[in-house]
This record gives sequence, structure tokens and C-alpha cells, in this order.
Amino acid sequence: MAVGAIAAVVLPTLPTIVPTAHAYESHYQEFYTPPAQLPTAQPGALIRSEPSRLVLEPSGQLGAYVATGTRIMYSSTDARGNPVAVTGTYFEPDNPWPSDGPRPLIAFATGPYGLGEQCAPSRMFNQGIHFSQGFDLMFGYEEGFIATMVARGFAVVVTDGVGLGIPGAIPQFLNRLAAGTALIDAARAAQKLPDTSLESDGPVAFWGWSSGGQASASAAELASTYAPELSVVGTWSGAPPADVAALLPYIDGNLLAGATGYVLNGIVASYPETGEALAGTLTPRGTQMVTWSRSICTLQSVANYAFRHLEFWFNTDLYELVGSDPLKGLLDAQRLGTLKPRGPVMISTNRWDSFSPWAGSHQLAVDWCNKGADVELWTNEQPPFLNKLSINHLLPYFVDGERGMQWLADRFNGVPATSNCSEL
Repeated sequence: MAVGAIAAVVLPTLPTIVPTAHAYESHYQEFYTPPAQLPTAQPGALIRSEPSRLVLEPSGQLGAYVATGTRIMYSSTDARGNPVAVTGTYFEPDNPWPSDGPRPLIAFATGPYGLGEQCAPSRMFNQGIHFSQGFDLMFGYEEGFIATMVARGFAVVVTDGVGLGIPGAIPQFLNRLAAGTALIDAARAAQKLPDTSLESDGPVAFWGWSSGGQASASAAELASTYAPELSVVGTWSGAPPADVAALLPYIDGNLLAGATGYVLNGIVASYPETGEALAGTLTPRGTQMVTWSRSICTLQSVANYAFRHLEFWFNTDLYELVGSDPLKGLLDAQRLGTLKPRGPVMISTNRWDSFSPWAGSHQLAVDWCNKGADVELWTNEQPPFLNKLSINHLLPYFVDGERGMQWLADRFNGVPATSNCSEL
């Protein structure tokens, strides 16, 4: 909470912009507001939990999760290792685990949903679709994966990530350390929940696509030292932004150009001392974009900022800014591939991904292979199509997600992974 408050001060605020979405979320305030004094327990400790309604769409009548939902708040650590409260949802399957051994747990990091507190995935599971005003519209676009996982007997815990959903906080978006620890601690918290079918030492796997792919990859890298007690059997990472700085040419003029505001807000939320300097690099249009990005979800961001060129948001050369400190050092710190992952990893990406480039995923696989990891790089060969719409970033997730789920099922069933390191 303190980091979010500082970041809100150092990033410029436009008084003419008064987001009203939070008024529609007032019934969430009590649960999502962390206690004034966080527990001194180890990361992954449960702070509170309550039953959570699970729906695929607002009425709850058109299909259903075959699972029982529990909203959780648990302790974790942020970008600098400070204690922080994080929220999420645990899915207890109605169906039994059909194979031998204890029920497995998938710790799931979502792709980008936006920075506004109303965008938190754990709130989407209650609503199916969120709408308050304008284009403040959001839905759980990954709910089909989770519904399939629980139907197959996997337990699933979905983290909101550091800051998302917490009133007054700014999410530490695309911060490697915060993303990884929040996902790991979600798994720890789920295994501590009472009255579930999980065992405290049962098998765990990490899953994530896009920004969630960064989180799952980071969790795999951090698990050996941060959570040596977890029985991590595998990690699926879809289109991970392994090198954040390398995204710039792809974000420019993209449907998802508004992600620039997410990244800048994430940097300042993680490292508040950068706020004043970064604010000084913004044009008035850039100031508006960064400020408004803190209050909206992804669809609103697309409606406001699709296909914008980055040069109009900055009063200095952006590539020079990114190529010099302090920003260069901060972005370099987000690079994946510097640590050996725990357990086998599957990276799934498209050859012509127009948002998170294939070259970054390939280099991540090479870096991990060079460290002796068990890595399978799966390349989707869907040809490039309307690049600035990021179709080659979005569509392969839904094409290859089934492959990823089967890959995890094999890991839980003790089937040896097949590495293709020798072919990279």
C-alpha cells in the first residue's frame, strides 16, 4: 500500500480525469483492503479467505465451472522483497483427480487485464463480464482454460498479482520478481487452505501467457531458492516477454499500444524513486495516457490508445531513454533467463508474434538450455496476419493451450519431458 501511495504522488495526476469505476466495486472494498499491519508469517501465509461465486457470464446460467471458488488474500513479497498482501481465487474441483497420486495444483498467472482495481481476475470470476461506464468493459478471456483444467481434476489457484485489485495500489506490472513471487506464494497459500483436497506437499505446476508467461517463467526460475519446499513438476510459459526493452518496436502503433502505460506505471509502482524523472519525459498526451491507464481495464485501453505511436507520448527519444540508466538497468533486471528454472519447462510462442517477439522466447530457451535445464520450445507457425492487431500474439494461445494442458498433465503423471535443446 505504501508503494502504491508513493507512486500515485510521483506520477502526474490530471484533475480533469475522474474515473468512476470504483463506485461499482464498493462491495469488494472490505475484503481487498489489506490489514494495517501485515502478518509476520512467511510468504504464502493466508491472511483471509471467503467463498467466491464462480460464473462464466453474468447470469451464471450459460455453463458453469465444475468447481467451488474461494477468494484468498495471502502474504507475498514485492519487487524489492518487502512484504505485501496479494489476492486471488482458488478453484476446488468437483471432479476427482483421475490419475494416481495426490491432486495436482496449477498456479495460474493471467495475461494483462488492466491496472484498475475493478480489472482483477478474482473479481471477473464473480461477474463473468464487468461493465461500469464508457468502455470500462472487461471479461475473463482465459476462463475457458481454467474451466477445462478444473473439469479434468486439476486444482487451480489464480493470482491477481502484486497490487491489482487492492484499493489505492498501483500494480507492479511486468516486474519479474513481483510476478514470480506472487505466483509462487499463491500456490503456497492454496496448499494451506482448510477443507480442500490438496495435500501440503502435493505437486505444483506454473502456467501463464503474455505478462502471465513472464510470471510463470519467473516463478520457475525463483522456486529453487524462494520456495524449495514446493514440489514443482513443470512450467508452461506462453509468449513470455523475456526482454521488456525488446518489445518497444512491436508495441509502437500496435492494437495494444496502451500497454506502454501499464509498463511505466509498473516501473514506478516497483521503484517509486523513478517517478519524477519518468514524469519529466512525458508530453501532455503521455501524461494523460499514463494517468488514465491506472484506472482502466484492457478493453478501455484498446479503445483509447490502439495503434498510437510512442513518439507522441514522450518529449525525448524513447530508445535513448531506454538505452540509458536508470531505465536501462531497471529493464535489464526484468530479463528472464539468468537463472536455471526448477523442473521442465515448455515455452509456446508464434514465429511472427507481433507483440512479444519470437526471438525473445527463443533466446530464453537457449539461455535455459545452456544452464542445463529441460526445455521444450514449441513454435506455432501460423503465418503473419494483420500484425498491428497482434493476432499472432493472441490467437496462438487459444490454438496451443490444449497442447500446454496436456503437457502439464504428462508432468503430473510422471511422464518424462522431451527437451529439444539440441535443436535450438
